[in-house]
Amino acid sequence: MLIASFFQFVTSQFQQTTLLEWVAVIAGFLCIYLAAKESIWNWPISIISVVAYGILFFREAMYGDMTLQIYFLFTAFYGWYFWINKKVEQHRPISRLTLRQWLLVILSITLLSVLLGWFMDHYTNSTVPYADGFCTSVSFAAQLLLTRKMLENWLLWVFANICYVPLFIYKNLNLSALLYLVLIVIAFNGYLIWRKTYREQIN
Repeated sequence: MLIASFFQFVTSQFQQTTLLEWVAVIAGFLCIYLAAKESIWNWPISIISVVAYGILFFREAMYGDMTLQIYFLFTAFYGWYFWINKKVEQHRPISRLTLRQWLLVILSITLLSVLLGWFMDHYTNSTVPYADGFCTSVSFAAQLLLTRKMLENWLLWVFANICYVPLFIYKNLNLSALLYLVLIVIAFNGYLIWRKTYREQIN
């Protein structure tokens, strides 16, 4: 009886999922999978996902993440161009962050989180200003590192995806919460794949 009630609850939650969220989730799953495979097609697929999520987050008053999608849109075009340009001559190698760069990333995430959280708390109707600001900041850094093919982008994505799951559940975006549970695994797998490639590069 308990199991049946649980599955009935899950089914009812997904029945409330909008077509827009389905599009965003499926495209998001595909672009992360392709990125882990170092496929250049992750960029055009990500454009579909970020446009859908941008509209969805606006409807849910998640303005930090809505703004993040605009940033993702620009980085998708930039990353697409950057990868194409490099692949004309040679395969772009994977790089790693130095300790100084790591500290800069952490400091940047902290400052951006506080600024975004404060702004949304005072000037928008967001119900999750600081959580939204923090998740946005981590994702911002992860996406930037991805466009530069830095290995550590996957570690930031793992952390960001973990943080997004309870946030999406709170906002009743249950399909997105499920996607981000899967993305935790995909992002970690992406890290392992890129780490293996990186070690082969330096040997």
